[in-house]
Order: sequence, then C-alpha cells, then structure tokens
Amino acid sequence: MYNRSFFGTKLGQASLASIAAMTAMIALTSQMNLAAHDASLAQPAGQPAMLVELA
Repeated sequence: MYNRSFFGTKLGQASLASIAAMTAMIALTSQMNLAAHDASLAQPAGQPAMLVELA
C-alpha cells in the first residue's frame, strides 16, 4: 500500500504532510517541556516556580 505510486497521489502527499506536522509538534512540545523544567531549576530553593496559564 505504501509505495512510490501511493505517495504520488494527493492522499499520499496529505499523509506525508500530516506525518511532518506531527513530528514537528512532538519536537516543539518536548523543547517547551525542557525549557519549563530548566526555568524551575533556576529558581532559588526556597521559592517554587509558579506557572500561570492564561485562557
């Protein structure tokens, strides 16, 4: 099913775009989680980091 002729169709191109978008989201999300963890390490031991989520 997944051969060269499939990826030449519109459905195949859409599937490749979807895979690329999911990969990018996973990479960006993991970077954001690491940045939040690093920010909490930079705080003094007596003051915990406060994360605020705006809706």
